[in-house]
Amino acid sequence: MLLEQAVKQGRERVGLSSDKPKLPAESLIRFWSNTVQSCPDKPAFSCLGQTLSYGEVDQLSRRIASYLQKDLGLKAGDRIAIQLPNLIQYPAIALAAWHIGLVVVNTNPMYSVRELIHQFNDAGVKAVFVLDKFYSTLLEARPNTPIEHVILVRALDLLPMPKKAIGGLLMRLTGRWTPVKAGDWIPFSQLLKSGCIFQAYSAKLNDICTLQYTGGTTGASKGVMLTNKSVLSNIAQALSVLSSREKSLEGVCTIAPLPMYHIYSYALCLGIIPAIKGHSVLIPDPRNISAFIGSIKQYQFDIFTGLNSLFVALMEHSKFKSLDFSKLRITLSGGMALMESVAKDWETATGCVVSEGYGMTEASPVVSMNPIGFQKIGSAGIPIPGTEIKVVDEQGVEQQVGGEGELCVRGDQVMKGYWHCSEKTAETIVDGWLHTGDIVKVDEQGYIKVVDRLKDMIIVSGFNVYPNELEQALTVHPDVSQCAAIGVPDPKAGEVVKMFVVSANPELTEDQVIDYCKQNMAGYKVPKYIEFRDQLPMSNVGKVLRKDLRVEQAN
Repeated sequence: MLLEQAVKQGRERVGLSSDKPKLPAESLIRFWSNTVQSCPDKPAFSCLGQTLSYGEVDQLSRRIASYLQKDLGLKAGDRIAIQLPNLIQYPAIALAAWHIGLVVVNTNPMYSVRELIHQFNDAGVKAVFVLDKFYSTLLEARPNTPIEHVILVRALDLLPMPKKAIGGLLMRLTGRWTPVKAGDWIPFSQLLKSGCIFQAYSAKLNDICTLQYTGGTTGASKGVMLTNKSVLSNIAQALSVLSSREKSLEGVCTIAPLPMYHIYSYALCLGIIPAIKGHSVLIPDPRNISAFIGSIKQYQFDIFTGLNSLFVALMEHSKFKSLDFSKLRITLSGGMALMESVAKDWETATGCVVSEGYGMTEASPVVSMNPIGFQKIGSAGIPIPGTEIKVVDEQGVEQQVGGEGELCVRGDQVMKGYWHCSEKTAETIVDGWLHTGDIVKVDEQGYIKVVDRLKDMIIVSGFNVYPNELEQALTVHPDVSQCAAIGVPDPKAGEVVKMFVVSANPELTEDQVIDYCKQNMAGYKVPKYIEFRDQLPMSNVGKVLRKDLRVEQAN
C-alpha cells in the first residue's frame, strides 16, 4: 500500500483534512493581540498562587517592550535570551519581544558557564533575563559573551503586596532566598515602572521570531531559526487535531509543567492555548512533585501536558490520587518516548487516554499526533494536516506501508534553517524535505511508529543530549584520553547518559569524572554511569563506534 494513501485514509478515518489549515493571523503578535481583544478578562497564566488575565499580561508585556526599546535601545532583529523557569514573567518577556521585533533565544537556566558562552556568542545575544538563582553562573560567563544588559528576575516580582513581602520573608527563613550583590544588572521590577508606549514592529511571516538551540545532526548546539510562519502554521496544524473530536476547547484549563525554554511547552503556552483562549497553569519546578501536586489541587483542569518521566514521578507520589481528574479530557505526551505500561497506568489512574505525539525543534515542533478518541498506544500518531512525510532507506529509496527507514517531513512548520550554519542546513533540509534522523515505519492507518534513531542523540526526560558535545567537554580533562557517551534505558527518564572513559591516569575515579562533568554540563547531561575501558571500539578511520557500545550494553 502506498504510504501517502495510508496517511490520507488515516486522516479521513478520524475526521481530519489533509489540507493545510489557514494561518490564525499574519504574525505572532497580531495573533496574540486578537486573543487579548476578544477576551481581555479571561485568565491567561497562573503561577505561585497568582493569576493574570490576557489583558494584564499584555499590559505587562508592553511595559517590558517599552523599557527594552527606549531605555536599552534594542531594535528589531536584536536577540534577547530568557534564562528562566516557568514563571508568568516568561510569556510576558516573549510577548514584549514580539511587540518590537526582537528574537527570543530560549535558554536553559541550568546551563553551565561553557554552554552559556557558546549559545550567547553564537546567537549574538545583547540582553538576558535571568533568575536570581542562576545569576552567579551568568556572571562568570558574561565577560566572554556579547551581553550588554542583564535583567535580574525574582520569582516573586509580580506578586502584589503584602503577598510579595510575606513570600520574601518565608523564602529567607527557609533558606531559599538568593542574595545577589549590587552590580551591573537591572532589577526586573524597574521595567514594571516603564510606560506602555513604544514603536510597534510590523512583523512579516518570514521574520525569525525564535532561536531554539538544538544539537541538530552532530557537534555543537545550533540555533534553529523559527519564523512567524513556521510557528503559526504549527499552531493551526496542531489545533486542527485537538479540536477535531472536541466540541469546544475555548477557555480550557491546562496544566503546564514542562519548561517553556523547551520548544514543546513554548509552542503550547504561547501558541495553542492562547488560540483557544485557554488558561495555562505554570509549574516552576516540576521536579518537586509534592509542591507540584499541591499547586494544582485547586484547579479542575481539562488538559494535562507531560512526558514519560513526569507521569511516572507523579503516579509514584502518595498525594497523586488526591487530585480531581473529573474534567480531564486530554493528556498530551511528547519530548520522549512514552512507555506503554506508563500510558496504561495513567489511563487507569485518571480515566484519560494519553495522546502521544512526535516532533522536533526543526518542525516548530509538531509533526504527528494521536487524535483524541483514536489513540494508538505505542505510536506517535498521524501526520498533522498540511504535513507531508516520506520514509527512505539508506540508499534514498522511498518505502511504503510497513517499510522501515528515515522519516522525512515537508510542511510550512519546517524551520528556516540553522543560524549561521548554511552547510548543516543543506545537510538537514534536502529538496525541501527535513531529514529527521529517526527510523520509523508507518502502518495501514497512517500511524507512525518510531523504531530507532540514526543519530546518536540521547533523550533524557525529554531533553536532547548530544554525545559529541559531552565528549568534547570531557576530553578537555587532563586525565581523559578518550571517551564515548551513549544512552541507556531508565524507567523514569527514558534514557540516561553512560560515559565510557579511557584514562591516562589510573588514579582517576568515577566520582572525579562526574564532578568534572557537573562543573561543565547542565545537570541532565551529566553521566549517571561511568565505565573505564582500556580502549574503545574504533572504525578503520579511527572513529569511535558508539553503535558497538550500545550493542554491548544491550547484551
